Amino acid sequence: MLRKSLCGGLFFSLGLTGPVSPFQGITESFGAAIHALSTTQLTDGVINRSKRMMLDTLGVGLLGTRTAVFNKALKYSQSFQSEERSSVWGKSEISLPPNYAAFVNGIAVHSMDFDDTWHPATHPSGAVLPALLALAEALPSQRSGLELLLAFNIGIEVQGRLMRFSREAYNIPERFHPPSVVGVMGSAAASAKLLGLSPAQCIHALAIAASSAGAPLANAATQTKPLHIGNAARRGLEAAQLAQMGLEGNPAILDMDCGFGVYYKDYSPSAMADPGAGGFKWILEDQDIAFKRIPAHLGMHWVVDAALAAREKFENTAGNFDLSQIRQVTLRVPPSKYIDCPLPATEHQARHSFQFNACSALLDDKVTVASFSEAQISRPALRELLSKVRVETPRDNQPSFDKMYCEVEIETDQGQNYAARCDTFYGHWRKPLSHKDLVEKFTVNASSVLCSEGVEGVIDVIGNIERERECSSLGSYLRMTSAQHKQLYSARIM
Repeated sequence: MLRKSLCGGLFFSLGLTGPVSPFQGITESFGAAIHALSTTQLTDGVINRSKRMMLDTLGVGLLGTRTAVFNKALKYSQSFQSEERSSVWGKSEISLPPNYAAFVNGIAVHSMDFDDTWHPATHPSGAVLPALLALAEALPSQRSGLELLLAFNIGIEVQGRLMRFSREAYNIPERFHPPSVVGVMGSAAASAKLLGLSPAQCIHALAIAASSAGAPLANAATQTKPLHIGNAARRGLEAAQLAQMGLEGNPAILDMDCGFGVYYKDYSPSAMADPGAGGFKWILEDQDIAFKRIPAHLGMHWVVDAALAAREKFENTAGNFDLSQIRQVTLRVPPSKYIDCPLPATEHQARHSFQFNACSALLDDKVTVASFSEAQISRPALRELLSKVRVETPRDNQPSFDKMYCEVEIETDQGQNYAARCDTFYGHWRKPLSHKDLVEKFTVNASSVLCSEGVEGVIDVIGNIERERECSSLGSYLRMTSAQHKQLYSARIM
């Protein structure tokens, strides 16, 4: 049994007096597992759940290519050149060096905060899938859909295991954005697998990636937050490529308090089970994913559903929803400073505001992609309702996506009260989206960029990804834009 290593460079086994090999530890177990895991170990449950994650990620990523932050990152990335080129999702005529394709596609995924969320809290897919698709396109030999699926699941698994090294990680974050820390490690692990790296190279890929980890939570609710995902995808891919070229890092990076342990106050790492010994089980098998119905921070889903239910009670009694009758709106939410934004001025602040999302739901009887436009944010009726909001943080309302709840109470000038509570929203891992609703979400999002053939093609390829001989078939559909389709149609009829 190994205790956590010291930072002086020697690693001691409990009960021994002399130094032992630094490869006898937790990091070694991760490197060995990343290398050893095979497609035969993918279960039906994991395959089905990860295919849902892939489809949702591609849909929100395609929608995200219409955002300002994506287009700024794309303009920047187009200044870089290399012989290897990879596709930019939703852009039929644009390609970039693979690491920059991973960067911009990762930004697109998180540009509207519409991507999936796991427990402990992180956005697992956005850092992994863009890196893998960019890498797969640039490799000299094609990888199968099943190989892509395995690498993707390894990237997800590594993130899940790292998050479980700390109880702090189970709560809504306070200091750093989790995808910037565990996401880059997942991207490195997934890329290492697709590259076919040795166990030692996998270890060094993780070590290299750890030196690109971290982003302060102060940049949440800004245009910089989506860069956390893009950077994680890009830097993880680069870490694996550097390890393949022989670059080395600390081979005990996960064992050490001054290694990966710097990110958590209660760091307690454990080894990854040997896949060949029969004790390995995917975390995704037991812990499902949350898929968002609105493009906002996950916590907003609770407050929106509670607000819609309270509004319905008000309307059923009063006959209509009259804003002038409302004296006060009380929100009972978990304590979290970065999603308590009383008067948001930008779309990114609005996506992180309990107050804004509750008031939008009350005012419009819905929250949609359009709710976060500048025109909607600045309308007088919404600002008036925001001025009537009071936030309470009850002691029993824990800042955890697995335990939190939200209550919305409307009080009228006549002294009437209408309250509703949401413990689990539709889309949460305890109440997952149906396959029909997930496909509908993808279709609506992807159709904003792709033609119908492209949308249907992506759905078909992801639905059968484990049977695809070449995963590159996915890229061709991701480039079938509506604009390109119109041009081809015009050319045919002229």
